[in-house]
Amino acid sequence: MSPARQDRVATLAPLLSVLLFLAAIVAAFWYLRNEEVEREIESVRRDAELVQQQIRLRLIENQEQFVRVAREVMQRSGDHSHFDTQAEALLRTRPEIIGISWLDASQRTEARMISPDLAGALPHLALAGPNQPLPEPARRAFHEARDLRLPTYSRPFTHDERIGVVQLHVPLIDHGAFVGTLMVEYSIEALLRYFVPVDVQQRHVISLLDASDTVLASTMASQPGRTRGKLIYDVSFGTVGQGLTLRGEGYRTSFGLIGNTLFWMVLALSVLTVWMLLGTWRHMRRRLQIQGALVQETNFRRAMENSMLTGMRAMDQDGRITYVNPAFCAMTGFSEAELIGRMPPYPTWPPDRVEENSRLLVQELAGRSPAGGIEVRVLRKDGTQFDARMYVSPLIDSRGQQTGWMTSMTNITEAKRIRDQLTASHERFTTVLEGLDAAVSVLAVQNSELLFANRSYRLWFGGDAHWHALLAGMHAADGASEGEGADDVDGLGGLPTAELTDASADTREVYVDTLEKWFDVRARYLQWTDGRLAQMLIATDITARRRIEELAAQQAERAQVTSRLVTMGEMASSVAHELNQPLAAISNYCNGIISRHKAGKLSDEDLLSALEKTSRQAHRAGQIIHRIRAFVKRSEPQRQEARATDIVEDAVELAGIELRRRNITLHTYVAQRLPVLQVDPILIEQVLLNLIKNAAEAIDGAALPPKRRYIELRVVPRHTPELGGVIEFSVSDNGPGLKEEVINRLYEAFFSTKTEGLGIGLSLCRSIIESHQGRIKAENLYNSGLVTGCRFTVLLPVQASISAALTAASATPVPAPLTAPQATVDSSHTSTESS
Repeated sequence: MSPARQDRVATLAPLLSVLLFLAAIVAAFWYLRNEEVEREIESVRRDAELVQQQIRLRLIENQEQFVRVAREVMQRSGDHSHFDTQAEALLRTRPEIIGISWLDASQRTEARMISPDLAGALPHLALAGPNQPLPEPARRAFHEARDLRLPTYSRPFTHDERIGVVQLHVPLIDHGAFVGTLMVEYSIEALLRYFVPVDVQQRHVISLLDASDTVLASTMASQPGRTRGKLIYDVSFGTVGQGLTLRGEGYRTSFGLIGNTLFWMVLALSVLTVWMLLGTWRHMRRRLQIQGALVQETNFRRAMENSMLTGMRAMDQDGRITYVNPAFCAMTGFSEAELIGRMPPYPTWPPDRVEENSRLLVQELAGRSPAGGIEVRVLRKDGTQFDARMYVSPLIDSRGQQTGWMTSMTNITEAKRIRDQLTASHERFTTVLEGLDAAVSVLAVQNSELLFANRSYRLWFGGDAHWHALLAGMHAADGASEGEGADDVDGLGGLPTAELTDASADTREVYVDTLEKWFDVRARYLQWTDGRLAQMLIATDITARRRIEELAAQQAERAQVTSRLVTMGEMASSVAHELNQPLAAISNYCNGIISRHKAGKLSDEDLLSALEKTSRQAHRAGQIIHRIRAFVKRSEPQRQEARATDIVEDAVELAGIELRRRNITLHTYVAQRLPVLQVDPILIEQVLLNLIKNAAEAIDGAALPPKRRYIELRVVPRHTPELGGVIEFSVSDNGPGLKEEVINRLYEAFFSTKTEGLGIGLSLCRSIIESHQGRIKAENLYNSGLVTGCRFTVLLPVQASISAALTAASATPVPAPLTAPQATVDSSHTSTESS
């Protein structure tokens, strides 16, 4: 051993021996003490289990006895005298029972017997009087006994007389029916008094606790002075004595290590020995201090070298490597032995850069290296290369003379890669923004400085920040149709940056007169690179889209009018036939008046009656013409409050002409108290008429018999997860149905299954319904797997803005009879049949 280690062993070996001796003594005392505690715990466990077993056996014995009593009481048909005799006998022989009660199925007391001792001490004891409800634990036990038909124990509880009890409810079963319980009340304090042996009471404290660890009864009052060192063992009664826990408590009798004289003696001798050893150590301290200072200095320099991430390399005046630190070796992969003493070219020079590195070395040895360092490529031992930056400083000895050069090297490969990636990313980002067809600009909120503008913005608006504010609606300006009247200063400029940057983007459409363009403008707030709050704006030219939308709206409007004209053209013969009836009636009435007048047989009453009938027929013809003109009239779509009953009446009146011609019956069901719709009634009427006409053509084309030639129109309220509250219009027929490929293309424009059809009817219907935020769908009706018809369903949402109209709609009377011939109306069903 070295001298320092010999001194250390000579000093520490005796000290270690004394400490081991002291630890052995402490361990021996600790072992004896733990063994004593374990014996005491085992004694507490045995006594607690003994008492628990005795009490449990007693409760089980009593339970069997009371089951027998309950059976006998039921066999004697509820004999109260027999119950009293049995209860009195049980109370005399079982002091732990304080009362036995007979409860009927309604928890009323039929009979009751109390312990004679308690009857004398507490004459007003009434644990369950006739008109007094049972406590909550007793009621639960009663219900469990009734449901399970088994004896059930209640949770322990305390009466108003501060008597802790637990109840046993034995069910009374009469011919399979539950008629009550036999309630037995145990005194918790008596269970401990009569069933805990005297020797157990002398050794330990036995207590009974409830489910919340509250002491209900104990063999000894609490001893505050002996709480420290308490040994506790708990044991449960299980299903017998539900909620009761028996606890045994013991106390440690030893005083521990602190009160042991032998322990203190050994400790004193050990301290004396340690003191003597410390005295021996003191005279060697100076030598150890000097040695330690030297070791500390060496270790400090080595720790500095090993902890540095920068590679260090020292060279003499000739360029010979004299020192490298671990970081330099880790960077290059060469060991210290492979580098020290090497002359140029060094193994860290790449072969293709030997001349360049030689020039840099000459510059370095001459002291002309730049202060900012030089960037070089370094070759690792495994053949890979990395970028590094080297800084050179002279080495000066204690006499002030330069002895060489110290070079520090840092790996900059990752930093250079990140820098190159950031540069490329910025170039790509700028290229993408400059190539966008949308104008992108960023404006500082505080001083309205334009921080960025891409090529499209500069092409349309130049480099003026005024147009950014104009498009964003910050203040009013000429040439914009929106944003007028706004403040000159952004109202969000004073809000915290976090709240503004988290806010969602604002979207608006702006028309610029000077450019004659429409722009879709999206603006949101962000934090600029320098931390300032800025607003980014993206303005997309949507002029072409707006023109297409306007053209599409005009075409849709023309298509709607065309569809109505086509529908009325198809119904022209039926309309003419419908008008011929009132016109023929008017002609007959007029000819009759003329004939009777010429014959001199026309009285004033007959003339008045004939003129009234002629007027009614003329009015009827006028109504038909007015309804047709209103249907085909070209007008702008106009939403208004409309009732479903009115829309159905008008549609049925127009469809009745076609249906009577085809000998088809229309059954209409309109639910009462429907909410008011916010729709264009003419357009919705056009949809219903188109669906009814299609259904009639399907039935007529199938050549069905007269009994099956009918259409059903139902209007009922519904609620859907997607649209919420809606009104459902459904048109059902019993025609041949639709093929699967037809259903998939049903709403395509110019697609039709009719030889003379235009293919725009259902396409327009879908456009009309979706313009009202509604839905339309078609489905086949099946019966035992066979197609029996088709149903078209239209869902129109009830607008929240007209919720006030719901009250008025609820008071709307039943709609009047339809004006079509042979129409009958009741409170919930309207039927239109052909004559």
